[in-house]
Amino acid sequence: MASIRVMLVDDHAILREGTRQLLSQEKDIEVVGEAGNGLEAIAVAKATSPDIILMDVVMPRLNGIEATRQIKRLNPATSVLILSAHEDDRYIFGLLEAGAAGYLLKSASGQELVHAIRAVYSGEAVLHPAVTARLLARAAHSPAHAGAIGSAGLLTERELDVLRRAAKGLSNKEIALELSLSLPTIKAHLVSIFNKMGVGSRTEAVLEAVRHGWVDMEDVGSEADSPSQTRPASGGYSNGEASPGRGAGGSERR
Repeated sequence: MASIRVMLVDDHAILREGTRQLLSQEKDIEVVGEAGNGLEAIAVAKATSPDIILMDVVMPRLNGIEATRQIKRLNPATSVLILSAHEDDRYIFGLLEAGAAGYLLKSASGQELVHAIRAVYSGEAVLHPAVTARLLARAAHSPAHAGAIGSAGLLTERELDVLRRAAKGLSNKEIALELSLSLPTIKAHLVSIFNKMGVGSRTEAVLEAVRHGWVDMEDVGSEADSPSQTRPASGGYSNGEASPGRGAGGSERR
């Protein structure tokens, strides 16, 4: 089984060192690079093509929002998971609209961070349901990204079924149960959806689907009432169990 290739971006070396030591204890996670500012992050990401980047927000030379935007432009398959001390919607929306897959507060426990990495890799969302609802409402009134134009015509009906249920906040396991499919099949559909849309995460795929009108806001429902999404005390969010394996941001796309 391939390791989840992770890159660390934070201007505090001691935080990067602590995170690296934490992740080195996990057999399925490998730290492949580090950066201390946004510009360095772009160069390292280009050189290493990680599956997931743990990205800080406030950094010298280039902030996390712009670094995320440029990295996603260079390598759409890389998923960016924000690890920040900021809980303000302005930071969160800016990062997610730049292409981030989700976020955790730096007060998260080590186990929550590991869970979030595996969740993003498996195609799950790592985002508070209330934030998701506000983000989708904003996306419905914003222009679609050119790179995803025409993608709906490439998606099969089954893939659209999966994408619409992902927009409702269902976990991979819940989508599998609702469509009477296996969990590996749902993960395979998500990989195909991400590849066709040129994105690296469920959050990006759902946002583009809403922007294009492939998913109606009326069909999304109340994210805040979704029973499948939980909020750890630290402020990090994940919508269901995730398991390591061939993730939606995995090597198949490389």
